[in-house]
This record gives sequence, C-alpha cells and structure tokens, in this order.
Amino acid sequence: MTDDQFPLGTVIDLPLARGRDRRRGLGEVLASLARVLAQRGDIGLLRGAFEDSLKRVVAVRSVHLRDASSRWSRVSERTGVESIALDVPGRSARTCGVLEATFDPGCRLGEWDFQQLKAAAHLATLILEVDRARPLAPRVEAVSLPIRQDGAAALIGSTPAMAALRTRIERVARTDFTVLLEGESGVGKELVARQIHELSPRRAGPFVAINCAALVETLLEAELFGIEERTATGVRGRRGKFEHADGGTLFLDEVSDLSLSAQAKLLRAIQELAVERVGATGTKRVDIRIVAATNRGLAEMVDRKLFRADLFYRLGGVDIRVPALRERRSDIRELALYFLERHRPTRRLHLSDPAALALNAYHWPGNVRELERMIERAVALADGDTIELADLPPAVRDDYREILMPSFVKKDSLRVWAARYAHLVLARCVGNKRRTARELGISYHTLISYLEFEESGPASGPRAPCAEPAAAVGKD
Repeated sequence: MTDDQFPLGTVIDLPLARGRDRRRGLGEVLASLARVLAQRGDIGLLRGAFEDSLKRVVAVRSVHLRDASSRWSRVSERTGVESIALDVPGRSARTCGVLEATFDPGCRLGEWDFQQLKAAAHLATLILEVDRARPLAPRVEAVSLPIRQDGAAALIGSTPAMAALRTRIERVARTDFTVLLEGESGVGKELVARQIHELSPRRAGPFVAINCAALVETLLEAELFGIEERTATGVRGRRGKFEHADGGTLFLDEVSDLSLSAQAKLLRAIQELAVERVGATGTKRVDIRIVAATNRGLAEMVDRKLFRADLFYRLGGVDIRVPALRERRSDIRELALYFLERHRPTRRLHLSDPAALALNAYHWPGNVRELERMIERAVALADGDTIELADLPPAVRDDYREILMPSFVKKDSLRVWAARYAHLVLARCVGNKRRTARELGISYHTLISYLEFEESGPASGPRAPCAEPAAAVGKD
C-alpha cells in the first residue's frame, strides 16, 4: 500500500495540523538523530534511532524502514494488524525504500499522523543513503560497530589476534552460513555477531538478539515463534523473534544454556527455516541467518549429554573463537584509552603509566566488559584529572603494590629484581640453566651474571669467566 492509498476508515476529520506542529514533530526526529551522532558517533545507529523516534512522534505500534530490494512483506498480512507502506524516494529504482508503519486494528489515525509519516519518508531517503555509504567508508584500525544500549565497546585492538579475528569476520560475512561464536563471557561475542551482520548482504535487514539464558521454558515457543491472536483469553497475537529477524540476522546468545527440550524445538526451526506460532495451524517460512554464541565448549557438552549432537552439528562448522583479553594484553591500554575518550564529554581524564601497567598485569576474568566497568568506576571516583594506581579497584592495585612497592620503597635496582626472578625461574626449571635462559628470553651468559649477582652488590674478587659449568651440562 502506498501513501496515496490509505486504509479505508483510518482517516478521521480533524482540524488540519498547523505547519509549526508538523515541523515540531519532524524536529523531534532530527534531534534524536543528532543525539545519537553526538553521544555514540556511529552512523550505523541512525536507522534504529529514526524508527524509534518516529514511533514516539506518531501513535503507531511499530515503524520499519527497509530497502526496496530487501525481502519484506506487509506486517498486516502476517499478524492481522493494520499497516501503511510509504514509498521512500531514491536516485533510482534500486535505491528506493519502503517506510512501513503498523497500528492496531480500529486505530483511527488523523490527518496530522499521515502528514508526519509523509515528511518522515523523505527524511528516510537520507537515512538509507547514509546507511548504504557506510560499508564503503575507509576502515580505521578500530572497527566501528553499533554500540549497544549497555555501552559495550567496539572491536578495539591492533594485536595479531584481533587482526586475525577481523579477517575471519570479513570472510564469513560474505557467506550466508550459520556461524558459531565461542569465547569467554565478556569478550564481545555479540559485537562480533553485529559486525558479521553489518558486513553481510543482509545489513539492510534487522539484527535480532536473543539471550537464551533468559528465556522462560514455558514461554519459549511464544518468544521465538510468536503466538496467534485469541489463542487464550486476553492474549494478543504477536510475532516471535524468528519473524522479527526475517530478512536479517538472528543472534542466539548463550545457546548452551538452553534445556534439552528447548534445543529440540530450536533444532526443527533451524533445519526447516520455518516457524509455527502457538495456536496456529500452519507454518511460515523465514529468511534469516543464524549466528549462535556460547561461553562453554559445545563439543564437551555433547560428550556429557548436556547438548544435542544434531543441534551442535547444525550450528557448528563455521566457527569463530573470540580471544580473551589476557590473550591480547597489548590491547588493554588501547581499550582503556578508548573508554576514556568515549566518556570525555562527562569528564576529561588521562591514564598514568603505573595505572596502565597495573591494568596490563591483571588477569581479567571478566574480559573487556570488566575493563569497561573499571574505567567507568575510575571516571566517577578519581580525585584528579589523571587515573592513578590508587584510583583502581583493590583487586587490580593490591597485587601490583604487594609485588613492586616494597622494592620501590627500598630503592632496589633493576639488577636486584632480575637476579631474584632468575633464581625463581631456575628453581622452577629444576636447575636447568639453558632451559631457564630460554624461558627468560635471555642469553646463557646473561643468566649466569644474574645468578652470580648478590643483593649487596657484585661478588667480591675476580669473577670467573662466564663459561657453562660442567654440572649444568648434565642437567640439559
């Protein structure tokens, strides 16, 4: 249905809205887009912000902006709700779009609402052009991703592990295969899934994320597959997550937390790419890409009979492992500076070298998510304009202080530190000096000089030549 063919009976006689009222409504949409750019700095969020702000301005149930070339069908055909679809102008037939607004049956929209939707359809032209141009922009070192509402970070990092991850993402994104993401909690699996979606041909479609750990068993089918109107008293029909993701990507987070019965229901939907709503008598096919994520090894869970083997083989095959933060320690400082820069409108802070070294030495069980919250804590509680060691949580600074501060107070030299550590590693290597030198990354002669060093100073008297003792040879 186009903007020249409004549903019969939806327009009621109301006084014509004044021009300034229409401008005020459109101004609210523009202000929302400006806030997204100012606070998030990511043009990938413009389409979602446009849909959300327009839904607040016009009394409709939902708003969807789509490319004309994408697979879409009117919501009214699937759910029984009323809808209006307006043409979004473009430079050519390929660059046109569709702005669809849905509302409850019997809702009588006014002339002002339709005028707002018409004006928004012209603004949508700009949104689509910006969204199409985004993948052509030169890629910076830190890959820009849509920032979630919880403030998660983009894929920041320049280590070989992150370079390999980006390469794998780009290769996988060109296909339409199901992808399995593996990694610890907090490493950014959803960000990787969003990047796959944004680089794929489905980027014009929706990205729908489901936290499988939060699904209630009794409501699982309704949440995933939807429910028909009047299935039970007081129940309103609605689409499930699978239908919401039609034409786009469905992200199944923490899929390992699903029960065995839930896994069986999910398996059938993934195999057939068709869903049957609760209370319905037939199935509906959906065009979606599945990206699943887990923080536990699914293969091991299959061996322990905790995860269905057939679902594992359906999800696995094209897998991506997201590295833990401790596996790319040289990215920690870069990530910390990224978080500080993101909070610069709130407070301008710098990171001191001792604090950066303490962050680098920490083991990070919560990975990037823990680092982000730690920086937020420092931004809120730091006394000065620089984050010092004292501004970090005890879990980070205490170990660092216990190790370094006693020697710092005593003004120990670096040679004293090296000698102590060399003796500790030698004991771990059971007296094997060549193995000790390899673990320390130093030459054998340098190791001997450290081992012969005494904390009160070099040994008195002439030093023996740095040749390998005969006893050491036997311990190789």
